[in-house]
Amino acid sequence: MTKSALLVVDMQEDFCPPHGALAVAGGRDIASPISRLLAMPFALTVATRDWHPIDHVSFDICNQPPNNKAFECSTMISNPQNAADSMAIPIWPVHCVQGTPGAEIIPEINISEVNRVIDKGQDKGREMFSPFADTFGNKSNAASFDLAAYLNENGISRVFVVGIAGEHCVRCTAIDAKKEGFEVYVVEEGVKCIDYGEDGWEATRRQFEKAGIRLVSIEGLEV
Repeated sequence: MTKSALLVVDMQEDFCPPHGALAVAGGRDIASPISRLLAMPFALTVATRDWHPIDHVSFDICNQPPNNKAFECSTMISNPQNAADSMAIPIWPVHCVQGTPGAEIIPEINISEVNRVIDKGQDKGREMFSPFADTFGNKSNAASFDLAAYLNENGISRVFVVGIAGEHCVRCTAIDAKKEGFEVYVVEEGVKCIDYGEDGWEATRRQFEKAGIRLVSIEGLEV
């Protein structure tokens, strides 16, 4: 029998209005469809959290002015497993710092219906949009456990993904789940994006199509 898991990505206070440091417009609005999904008989439900140290490399306060403007500037990081490999990552406001209210999952999500929470981005020198791996594709203790192994150990073959933000952490989570060999679906009613334009969600939709990731409705037969 096919077994499915639901991955709820980063439904945290800092990503939701009204006070989130990186609030996505309408972020709280998707709590209702996500709660509806959580009440369904998925074999496993997992929630992810950004769980950053205060000195995370992506934070504006950890970069030198004038090149430290959140949403405008980027900073270079190196692959910890290959020093010759580097990439630019966006600079963000301080958000989802370990143990702070902003890092907590919003109360509209019934955490008692989640089997396990995975904390990601715990290494100050790594960027980690996906709970499966960092932006270089490395697995490490920057995540609190090996999500792919956990899903495989429980016989999961299909993964449904929802959360914030569609063109960032939801996208990377879905893409990495596909790379890990899972059949992947993204439930559109359970996703909010920062940018719905050609360079944001539309580009993500094209990437999903190319990767074989299906966008589905909560009312669809797949769910």
